[in-house]
Amino acid sequence: MDEVLLRSLTPGVLTVLVRRGADFAAAEDAVQEALVEAVRVWPADPPRDPKGWLVTVAWRRFLDATRADTARRRREDRVDDEPPPGPVPAADDTLRLYFLCAHPSLTPSAAVALTLRAVGGLTTRQIARAYLVPEATMAQRISRAKRTVSGVRLDQPGDVATVLRVLYLVFNEGYSGDVDLAAEAVRLTRQLAAGIDHPEAAGLLALMLLHHARRAARTGPDGSLVPLAEQDRGRWDTRLIAEGVGILQAALARDRLGEFQAQAAIAALHADAPTAGETDWVQIVEWYDELARLTDSPVVRLNRAVAVGEADGPRAGLAALAELDAALPRYTAVAAYLHERDGDRTTAARLYAEAALKAPNLAERDHLTRRAARLNARRDARRDA
Repeated sequence: MDEVLLRSLTPGVLTVLVRRGADFAAAEDAVQEALVEAVRVWPADPPRDPKGWLVTVAWRRFLDATRADTARRRREDRVDDEPPPGPVPAADDTLRLYFLCAHPSLTPSAAVALTLRAVGGLTTRQIARAYLVPEATMAQRISRAKRTVSGVRLDQPGDVATVLRVLYLVFNEGYSGDVDLAAEAVRLTRQLAAGIDHPEAAGLLALMLLHHARRAARTGPDGSLVPLAEQDRGRWDTRLIAEGVGILQAALARDRLGEFQAQAAIAALHADAPTAGETDWVQIVEWYDELARLTDSPVVRLNRAVAVGEADGPRAGLAALAELDAALPRYTAVAAYLHERDGDRTTAARLYAEAALKAPNLAERDHLTRRAARLNARRDARRDA
């Protein structure tokens, strides 16, 4: 296989797809899939016109992806923004596709990445951000997963834990990112929790419902991000909160604690507080300790530092933060918040501005920029007084 030839042809193939009407990101994905197919096919059957072959295969992949995305959006359109409690609606094939993509021949991380890309509708960039890896690394991981399953029969469904992880990541992207997938993730998790006896499926459903209950309060009329402490709790959906708490309590009673149940317990403590000032931060720190024990996740430890700062004071939070890698996403934003709480507004303003440059989406970037501007305005006002 002449990799130099493939690399030299890629820009021209990409240009052809864009001229035919494909947006650049979708064209990139389609060309990448065509290159993977070329690596598989060409050694045994080299084409007479390599560029024409790549254009044809890439265009077909683009059309297939467009049709799949259209079908997914139709499914989302059938779901209300606020998923109702009660009987589970008739199942479709989407959940089965999640299980089939979580194929036993794949590692869990590869299965999650492939499912998010092929069924969840997320871009390679969004998946890379969720996994805290460079986009190029994630693109390679997805390509390897596609090569692995290209020669196997998709008749062996994957394990529940992998499917739960995929649903969790899809919900997170829909809840905090640029694509609205949260309601679809809730719908599928309802189906899964109703169809299997698994405490973590119940824990994940509870977690989703408790977070989704705050959806209406998360943004202002202008679309700006509203932090949890500043949200109008009267806009929280008490019906979803009650349902989520009930599901969580039943799962915890089985004494088979998992990470989704622990996360749901933290969300329930936030939901239970009448005001931000009445939040039981001490108990939240204890749940973060449990969650860190279960996952050993640096993101969990980052969130724990915020909770420690609320429970024991900002300097304790900064001490917990100092134990972590400063390259973690949102590390700088957490540092800014804790310095602001500690009264060091100059440092906080500088860190908010730095964090805004690293923000994963426009809403978060604007929120952090406003924080920095507010602190700088206060500093200037004191200096001019």
